[in-house]
Amino acid sequence: MASLLSSSSSSSSTFLKLVHFPSAFEFDGIGRRRRRRRKNNSVLKFTRSCLADASSLVLAAHHTVDRYIRSGMVIGLGSGCASGMAIQYMGRQLRAGALKDIVGVPTSVGSASEAAKAGIPLNQYQDCSQIDFAFDDADIIEEGTLVAVIGRRRLQGEESILQEKSVLNAANKLAFMITESQYKGGLDGSVPVLVQSLNWMEIAEKIDDLFLGDAEVWRRPSIGQADPHGGNNPLVTKEGHNVLDLIFTSPILSLAAEVAKSLDKVDGVVDHGVISKFPCSAVIASEDGLQIVDSLPRNAMEAL
Repeated sequence: MASLLSSSSSSSSTFLKLVHFPSAFEFDGIGRRRRRRRKNNSVLKFTRSCLADASSLVLAAHHTVDRYIRSGMVIGLGSGCASGMAIQYMGRQLRAGALKDIVGVPTSVGSASEAAKAGIPLNQYQDCSQIDFAFDDADIIEEGTLVAVIGRRRLQGEESILQEKSVLNAANKLAFMITESQYKGGLDGSVPVLVQSLNWMEIAEKIDDLFLGDAEVWRRPSIGQADPHGGNNPLVTKEGHNVLDLIFTSPILSLAAEVAKSLDKVDGVVDHGVISKFPCSAVIASEDGLQIVDSLPRNAMEAL
């Protein structure tokens, strides 16, 4: 890209202790490390001695349920490891009577199955659904803005990026549960892009031209090894779309301001894995405990 401008933003919360949360550089797919950008984040930090005996993601899942979920809520149920833990814990809280009258809206067949086993009543998502709160795993979150990427993992069965993103965007409040290596100021790796399957190659060429020199475009396979054309078995989603993985070979400076907005303008792009949601929180698990980062409202960010 000729010019990638990093958006100016910040995050805030009521806090016990202010810390600077350093970005961790981790390579996913094809990517290069860039110099870390400084951002001012106010975070709520918890330490737990039980981290030595249990997964930090279990602690993140339990904290998300205890902090954000109340009786009578409609909850968007995310997909992934931490989300599965949160769903299981919600079920135990329901059986114990600590939570009552909870209804779950699953983001995938997997989360629906997990909720059914946990005894959580379910409704299917509709455009008019009122969702009080949603939680989910994220592949990566942009430090400061809390803009996230979902959908990098291989889709299983009837999983749908469209369904997952629709439920998350419909929620009044959203929280992502991640590890510290997934919260970064210097982003790398890939962004999944849903495209019309009939003319996928033409769309891929448009995207390739848009990010020329900064990214490669590969069609995702359903099985077997990946290659630019998706091999002999390209993935077709349950909605009939192909998934293009936009694999960045240069640093991603701004997910929302550059990547998402640019993709939205390409004819044939149905959607993508970038989520910019306010209000949003990141529950970040590390060996030292949990750090909770809350986003500022859009109008507050624009005033900065």
